[in-house]
Amino acid sequence: MCCIRHFMLPILTNTQIREVERAFMVNSSVTPLELMEQAARQCTDRLLRDIAQGEFGPATTFVVVVGMGNNGGDGLVIARLLTAAGISVRVIRVLHKEERSLEHRVNHLELLKIGVPCVDIADPLGEVELFGNEVVIDCLLGTGVSRPPTGLLRNVIRNLNNSGRSIVSIDLPSGLVEPGSDQPFDPESCIRADRTFTFEVPRPALLLAETGPFAGQWELLPIGLDPELLGASARFGEWVEATDVRDHLMQRPRFSHKGTFGHALLIAGSKGMFGAAVLATKACLRSGVGLVSAHVPDKLATTMHLAAPEALCSIDHSPDHVAQLPLLEQFSAVAIGPGLGSHPESSTVVETLLSSVEVPLVLDADALNILANNPGWFRHLSKNTVLTPHPKEMDRLLSSPSISGFERLERTREFALEHGCIVVLKGAYTAICLMDGNVQFNSTGNAGMAKGGSGDVLTGLLTGFLAQGYTPHHAALIAVHLHGSAGDLAATALGMDAMHAGDLIEYLPQAWKMLREN
Repeated sequence: MCCIRHFMLPILTNTQIREVERAFMVNSSVTPLELMEQAARQCTDRLLRDIAQGEFGPATTFVVVVGMGNNGGDGLVIARLLTAAGISVRVIRVLHKEERSLEHRVNHLELLKIGVPCVDIADPLGEVELFGNEVVIDCLLGTGVSRPPTGLLRNVIRNLNNSGRSIVSIDLPSGLVEPGSDQPFDPESCIRADRTFTFEVPRPALLLAETGPFAGQWELLPIGLDPELLGASARFGEWVEATDVRDHLMQRPRFSHKGTFGHALLIAGSKGMFGAAVLATKACLRSGVGLVSAHVPDKLATTMHLAAPEALCSIDHSPDHVAQLPLLEQFSAVAIGPGLGSHPESSTVVETLLSSVEVPLVLDADALNILANNPGWFRHLSKNTVLTPHPKEMDRLLSSPSISGFERLERTREFALEHGCIVVLKGAYTAICLMDGNVQFNSTGNAGMAKGGSGDVLTGLLTGFLAQGYTPHHAALIAVHLHGSAGDLAATALGMDAMHAGDLIEYLPQAWKMLREN
């Protein structure tokens, strides 16, 4: 193994990771066979740990389904190593082409020497016979796919998916076409894995809504690539982990006071949507900010005082919606949008704020929809502006729906670059699109957070960090990570079904402690 990495983990396309592997083998004199052996050993060790922990049930046996390329070679080595460990294994080779990689041929011969049962399938129907409680290890194609599989391969994939067996994919689920490819993704030609073991770095296909579900639960396994090569490589984006976030945390000096940590302003709430303002305010109070003010409609003031007595309340003269701006000079960051509604007077407030605010600004929810209806206001966006749309809100900002998550991400990347702002595109792996074109994906969070109010919590957190003096980039990085981490803690304690947005606020203290102390 090489030295410990000192950079944010890159997210690499299939082409990019293959280029890193080639450079590594040249620089280190490691052969493709040796690298394959290392990858297969990591997968085998992981499988053996799972077997020992009963993850696959009693008396587990495996069938390794391999193609003719290097992914198939990985599978042949895994079969050999599992056999050596005393695990019952057989191999099915799918003869979808005459040409076999050198690594495949060598490892196939090694497998035959030790008598591992091996069956070849060439029939176009692709019928796969499975026995007992066999777990399928998918090594058909991995990253070696440039277009949706057809014929024999497609039929084998469909038969495996319909078998009801647990499937573990190696590298990537077979048939998972690279996002952005000129070849359309065919869900019927892709393995639906329960788990996926990929190597060294995440791949874009694991992170997008159309393709990610096919990988099931995925994890990274090291194979000894040089961290310096990984760090210097061209990349699709970056993967944000706790260590990356921790590096940017400010300390809290002993001799400090509330003024040291800034004053955040949240402009939020309208008739029927008072809860959004409360959630954002309570989350902001958990950010570490010195002071929080909530500017809310008159009828919300009493509710806000009772729900968040630690916050100051700026009361709008309108009873049911926001119709005016408070004086902004005392605030170090401002957010507008949670539960704001679409009243014309609220729209005027958004316009006035955009054109006059001098401190960092967060636009969320209804403020984004108002902005989308007035694209001429885009000129007011700046390096101090952070937008936090969910996919449909982003489509509105882009004036048209996106045909895929990949297209939406690329258009969002271009939007942030064009307008010189930061866009936090919320999703299963929230993407922070920076004004230099880079994209950073958050590693925390779960499906239990897909509930109303979760976005309001994120807005409150983000505003609190901006008010403390964090750069918009670092504020977004920390807020998104803590938001997801609190969600993970809530899911563990309460279950993803029962948890709600308010629980994220309750688990923020524990998320903070984990981030600070680990």
